[in-house]
Amino acid sequence: HNELGIYDMAGNVWEWCSDHFGPDYYINSPKDNPKGPSSGRGRAIRGGSWINNPGDCQVFDRGADTPENENYGNGGIRLCKEK
Repeated sequence: HNELGIYDMAGNVWEWCSDHFGPDYYINSPKDNPKGPSSGRGRAIRGGSWINNPGDCQVFDRGADTPENENYGNGGIRLCKEK
């Protein structure tokens, strides 16, 4: 598990994020907890999924998609519960 006590952070499904996606945003963004650009081409997804190569299944790997994409079958959300 990681420093937050969360297991299996990557490689299962792409994780939808609430921030917009900007291809160059993360190059100049704050290192800790970047909020994402105020607009962009779809919402950010991160982490890779079962269909990707292992090198693409990392929490910092980001892409973009739109929730309206009905063919998007390898995306999901991460649910967390406090102890």
